[in-house]
Amino acid sequence: MIEHVPLLIGAGLLAGAMNAIAGGGSFVTFPALVFAGLPPVLANTTSTVALLPGTLASSWAYRAGMTGIGGLSLRTLLPITLVGGLIGALLLLFTPGRTFDAVVPWLLLLATLVFAGGREAMHALSGKLHIGKAPVLIVQFLIAIYGGYFGGAVGLMMMAIWSLFDAADLKSMAPARTLLVSAANAMAAVCFVLAGAVRWPEMLTMLLSVIAGGYLGARAAQFLPPKMIRGAVLVLSAGVTVYFFRR
Repeated sequence: MIEHVPLLIGAGLLAGAMNAIAGGGSFVTFPALVFAGLPPVLANTTSTVALLPGTLASSWAYRAGMTGIGGLSLRTLLPITLVGGLIGALLLLFTPGRTFDAVVPWLLLLATLVFAGGREAMHALSGKLHIGKAPVLIVQFLIAIYGGYFGGAVGLMMMAIWSLFDAADLKSMAPARTLLVSAANAMAAVCFVLAGAVRWPEMLTMLLSVIAGGYLGARAAQFLPPKMIRGAVLVLSAGVTVYFFRR
């Protein structure tokens, strides 16, 4: 553990900054924990718990702008998301380590592709295609399951679906996205803690640095070009994905 402290602190700082600026912090914390010697399932559960305070803080910051999406209230979306997050967490806990190890590269690839093209797809589809509320609730439930199971780029997935039936400005969706991502992650984190599926020394080391990184990232976002930030995240996520496929 001691020899990996610099790695965990550095990963936490970078992940916190990434989440504050553009998202994608799990692309850093998950592989860092694997490099530190944790099995993939334990690395994923520990990463989820370590990153949770940052998303909760963002939800609190957005509290004044919390509204529903396309006529669906948060009172409807929140319970569905909580249940989905719980199911995803339970699925992860019951997934054999060897199976999860084989699935991880594909999950990373999916998250990388969504991160790469999610915003463009949302802008292209917004206001042009419309689907009913029932299908959106079903898809929201499935995305929440994915969020509890792995969670990479889950916020972008949610907004991509919402853009199909809500023509609202994507920025106005940010408060709801942050709350519902936090809900899925919080339910998963509680499940992981109760199941004893968290490596506490590594998690606490990373947690403190994630908080510091979030603060520094929020300050840096005022000066760094958004395209440069997203480009750096994409390069990093692509590299991590290639590593896990080769691994």
